[in-house]
Amino acid sequence: MFAAAIAHTARISLAGEHSGATRAHPCPGDQSLEWLPMAPKQRQVRIEQRGGLEAIQALERRSDEELEAETKFKAAALAILGARAAERFDADKARSYFQRAIAAARPQERMQLRRMADASLALAERRAGDLKDAVERLGQTPPSGRQIFALRVIGLLVPPASAGILARLRGILLILAIVIALLALGLGIVELIALPFGGLGLAPGVLLGLFVAIAAVTVVAMIGRRRRKRAAESAPQ
Repeated sequence: MFAAAIAHTARISLAGEHSGATRAHPCPGDQSLEWLPMAPKQRQVRIEQRGGLEAIQALERRSDEELEAETKFKAAALAILGARAAERFDADKARSYFQRAIAAARPQERMQLRRMADASLALAERRAGDLKDAVERLGQTPPSGRQIFALRVIGLLVPPASAGILARLRGILLILAIVIALLALGLGIVELIALPFGGLGLAPGVLLGLFVAIAAVTVVAMIGRRRRKRAAESAPQ
């Protein structure tokens, strides 16, 4: 979802790569002779701008290997790769892609790419507050409160490599606590259902409780995936 918003900004900010070179500059002289040829040139500029935008939109549907091999829209391709790496929480790769994108971009495009890099790195490093500010600077709709909360939870459970050993140990302990809590909840549900039938022993109860916990996590994951898919489909094109 975040990568889609960042890639949408890449389309807008980098669509001019193939439009600036065809802008017509009127030459001084008699206006009765110079104004007539201007209309076809303006139509040509609009056609080339639209073609460049459509080409950049097509980049979002390409694989990572195809984007790496892109040469005509190199900066846009690298920005999309950086956004995808950030969505996988790979901060090192995201930073590398955006550094290459900024180096390949024109000077007037680098400020927007830096803002996109700030948003992507904030996502990759689980910095929820910085992510919200960076997305707002991009001119995009900031993440919802639920998304910010989810990112903070992920940051607690799976902290970035730069967080240190204590943060990683805390994440491992929190994951173990969540697993134990899910098992206890599943065991309680199974025992409650089996109570009218005389109850269950501890071993079969724990096993069935594990199945209940796995089923619950699977359902929650499927619901979250469908919501992300709907949000991506409703995102502005």
